[in-house]
Amino acid sequence: MSKRRTAVITGASSGIGQATAELFASKGWSLVLAARSAPDLESVAQRCRIAGAEVLVVPTDVSDAQAVAALATAAQAFADGIDLWFSNVGVGAVGKFLEVPIETHDQIIRSNLIGHMNDAHAALPIFIAQGHGVFVNMISVGGFTAAPFATSYSASKFGLRGFSKALRAELADYPDVHLCDVYPSFVDTPALRHAGNYTGKALSAPPPLLDPRRVAEAVARLADHPRSSVMIGAPTWAARFTHSISPALNTRSMKAAFERYFASAGAAPITDGNVLSPPEDGAMIDGGMRASPPKRAAGFGLAGAAGAIAVGAVALLVKRGARRH
Repeated sequence: MSKRRTAVITGASSGIGQATAELFASKGWSLVLAARSAPDLESVAQRCRIAGAEVLVVPTDVSDAQAVAALATAAQAFADGIDLWFSNVGVGAVGKFLEVPIETHDQIIRSNLIGHMNDAHAALPIFIAQGHGVFVNMISVGGFTAAPFATSYSASKFGLRGFSKALRAELADYPDVHLCDVYPSFVDTPALRHAGNYTGKALSAPPPLLDPRRVAEAVARLADHPRSSVMIGAPTWAARFTHSISPALNTRSMKAAFERYFASAGAAPITDGNVLSPPEDGAMIDGGMRASPPKRAAGFGLAGAAGAIAVGAVALLVKRGARRH
């Protein structure tokens, strides 16, 4: 009988992380699930156990290096080796830079960049010692194109892409230790309603929206067929292309598109969302936006372990450009 493989999944309490956990459970993997919300993690774990998986729940704030080190220690004690570590945590806030509290900016960087570095610092020594392992970074299209009104999110995703590129070069001497980046376009998860919102306007997102399960399938494929970079969804390719042609024009156009949307959007309360504390609406994979398509002008959202920022504006610009021609 072959050894049951083990995956560590951070940001596992909803969205892409939950979808990935449930997919790995269906494939017979053992799971170590981490996120800040213990109740939501237990909910996901129960679903995975029903599917036949052995599951360890370790509530963890990935911005705390000691907590992530403890997560790695617990995972080693739980399983005979770790085969894949999915670094999936992501939070964000929408609003003008000076209107977003610096504490919120700080926590976004700590979660989205430092948290992934903490994951890698804990996981890679294990992979090197055992001679193999796959480390998967959830980045998003935000790693390719900057997003006005989400400056700290953009900084974190650009930084994460640079971190991965540099670290991958350092790992060249370990051919069976793989560092894989995943760049989905906008994903239909609860992340949009979890985002910090300092605009006073309701946030929405245009189609096409990815099913979180499609992103989970891409992560699962990396376990057996590691690749340095995986892009998911046409808007990711469009965003990367338009940004490569003219970054300044791209970001100015996005700013104008966002401002047009905010000018007509309905009112919404100012909130930190899930940046400073975990959400309390329960574990769920889907955000429900695919079932009720938003208005054509809808523009902005943040996707979490699993999402993507600025895709809405990029997709909208591409669509409008196609109509003009």
